[in-house]
Amino acid sequence: MKKRAFKLIVTAGPTREHLDPARFISNPSTGKMGFAIAEAAALKGWEVYLVAGPVSLSTPKGVKRIDVVSARDMLAAVRETLSSGGSQALISAAAIADWRPKKCSRQKLKKHQMGNVIELVRNPDVLRTVNSQVRRKILPPAKLIGFAAETQNIISEAQRKCRAKGLEFVVANDISEEGSGFSSDTNRVSIVYK
Repeated sequence: MKKRAFKLIVTAGPTREHLDPARFISNPSTGKMGFAIAEAAALKGWEVYLVAGPVSLSTPKGVKRIDVVSARDMLAAVRETLSSGGSQALISAAAIADWRPKKCSRQKLKKHQMGNVIELVRNPDVLRTVNSQVRRKILPPAKLIGFAAETQNIISEAQRKCRAKGLEFVVANDISEEGSGFSSDTNRVSIVYK
């Protein structure tokens, strides 16, 4: 009997929260970390699903890629992939937007239509939502691993996120440190357990 491959879901890249077709709220995530994790897992023979925000990276060999744009798209793709069964872990390396514009125009807004204030609403937290649905048996069980991009109180923020979201551990990095964080080819991290 052939041994079943370890099934892993990895999220990567930023999300975009559109104000109109020409403007959006996002962050400088390149997706490199998530893509590297997905590639390494595929090289080990794992079955890997990569849920990727808008990035310009090639899909690693042997990885099944699902492209998304917004935080809500990412949550839907993660839930659907987990629902299909067999996933042992979710590694959320994506830099998912916490907020989105309350209104999104189908047409490009003119300057005079925008005003001085953009009203925002909170996006669903992907890891917190998945953890809640796993605990309530809406989704099948999976180990949840998160990332924390911080500029201060790195360890205490990672510990808080780990507890609040029910994670196995959090990979925390100081994005204000040179050679670490967004757009860097190198990274220095701390792994924080519950």
